[in-house]
Amino acid sequence: MNGGLIEGHNAETGIAGLDDVLSGGLDRGRVYLLEGSPGTGKTTIAMQYLLDGAAKGERTLFITLSETESELRGSATSHGWSLDNIDIFELVPPESLLDDEQQQSLLYSSDLELGETTKRIFEAFERAQPDRVVLDSLSEIRLLAQGSLRYRRQILALKHYFAKQNATVLMLDDMTTEQNDRTVHSVAHGVVKLEELSRDYGAERRRLRVVKYRGRRFRSGYHDFAIKTGGVEVYPRLVSLEHHGNFSRDTIATDSNQLNALLGGGVDRGSSVLILGPAGTGKSLLGLTFVNATVARGETAAIFIFDEELGQLKQRALGLGIDLQRLIDCGQLIIEQIDAAEMTPGEFSQRVRECVELKGAQTVVIDSLNGFQAAMPEENALVLHMHELLQYLNRKGVSTFLTVAQHGLVGDMKAPVDVTYLADTVILLRYFEALGRVRRAISIVKKRTGSHEDTIREFRINANGLTLGEPLTQFQGVLRGVPTLIDPAGMLLADPSA
Repeated sequence: MNGGLIEGHNAETGIAGLDDVLSGGLDRGRVYLLEGSPGTGKTTIAMQYLLDGAAKGERTLFITLSETESELRGSATSHGWSLDNIDIFELVPPESLLDDEQQQSLLYSSDLELGETTKRIFEAFERAQPDRVVLDSLSEIRLLAQGSLRYRRQILALKHYFAKQNATVLMLDDMTTEQNDRTVHSVAHGVVKLEELSRDYGAERRRLRVVKYRGRRFRSGYHDFAIKTGGVEVYPRLVSLEHHGNFSRDTIATDSNQLNALLGGGVDRGSSVLILGPAGTGKSLLGLTFVNATVARGETAAIFIFDEELGQLKQRALGLGIDLQRLIDCGQLIIEQIDAAEMTPGEFSQRVRECVELKGAQTVVIDSLNGFQAAMPEENALVLHMHELLQYLNRKGVSTFLTVAQHGLVGDMKAPVDVTYLADTVILLRYFEALGRVRRAISIVKKRTGSHEDTIREFRINANGLTLGEPLTQFQGVLRGVPTLIDPAGMLLADPSA
C-alpha cells in the first residue's frame, strides 16, 4: 500500500492560476479528467502537477501509453525541468510479443490486449506506491476496449482501484477517437477541458473551462492560458466583486491649474477617465500629463501601450520635458509594450493586476482600447471584459486613463467600440480650423462625481506643459468636428512661432 491519503490540504497542481480556478487544487484520493485536442498542453500540465507533488515529498508516477520516456524527458528539458524524482512507467509489451526482427522498444498500446494493459498499470502502481498518478492517455484504452460499454467498465475498474489506494489521479484524454464520448465525465470527480482557438491573424488563443467538480464551488467560465518556457500559465477570469480596497476617494489634481479647473478640481481617486478623439489630437500626451502628476506625488504609475512603439513614446515624452526612462529606472513608472496579436485578454488583465497588487501602481494608462480590441474582436465580450477590469481598478483605488481613437479626423466620427458609459469621466478632444491653422479643442462631456466646466477650450501640449486657452464662446459646431467661427477676437492661443 502507498503512504495513504495525505490529510490537511488539497493536491495543488503547481499552477497558481489553475489552483485559483479550482478553488485550491484537487481533492485528494479522487480521479480527474483533463481533456483536450493534441497540442493544448495536457502533458505539460500533468508534468507540473507531478513536479509539484515531488517537490513536497510525495511519491509520483507517470504512466505513459502514448509517448516514450525519452520524449517526456525531452519535453521537460525544454521547460528547464528534471523528471528524476518522478517514476515514469512506459507501457511496453512483453518480449514474447515482439518478433526477433523487430528493433522497436515500444509497441503501440493498440497492439496489446486490454487486460494485459490494465494488469501492467496495476503492477506499476504496486511498485511505485504513488500519492499522485498521471495516466496518459485514455484514447489508447478506448481503442483497446473497442466499445463504449467495455470502455466504461474499464474506467470504473481503474477508478475503484485507485480510490482504494487513496491516490490522486489525473487521466488525460486527447479526444482523437470517438466524438462526444462522455463516458469518463460521469465517472471522474472533476473534468477540466482545454481548448485551442485559431485566430485569423496572430497566435492561437488557448483557454480552459472546468466542466464539473463534485462537491466544490469553482471559478466557472472560460479562462485564458498560455504555454511558455517554464510551463503553463493560467489567467483566471477577473471577477471585480471579489476585490476590495480601503482608500480615500479624494480629488487628485494635475500639475496644470487650467486643466484642474476644467475638470472641476481634478480627477477622483479610484475613477476611470476616457480620453476620446481622432488620431493625432494628443490623447497619449494628455495621458502622460496625468502620469507625470502621479509621479510628482511620489506614487507609481503603469502604462500599457498597444499602438505606439516604446522608443518613439519616450522620444515624444522628452519633448514635453518628461524623461520616461529615468522614471522607469527609479521604479516610479512601469511601461509594457503589448502586442495584441500575441496576447489574450486574460493575460492582459493578469499583467494589470500584477502592476497594481505587486508593484503598487496607483495610476494605470491603457493606450489604446483600439489596440486592445484587436486582442478581442468580439465587441460584446470586450465591453464586458473592460467593465470587470475598470470595476476592479476602481475598487483598488487606482485611477485609470483609457484612450480611444475615433475613426476620421473631422466631421462625423465614430468610435470602434462605445465604452463611454463605463467611464466616470469623459474628455473629448477635437480638431478645429481657425485663421488658417489646424487647432485642437478639449472639453469635459461627462463627470459622475462633482461639477465640471462645460466650456470648450483650445489646448496645446509642448515643453512648457499643457496650455489651455479661453472658452471658445464664438464657435459653433466644434464637437461635431465642423466648427463655424463667429468672432475670433481674444479667444485663440497665440501662434507659438510668433
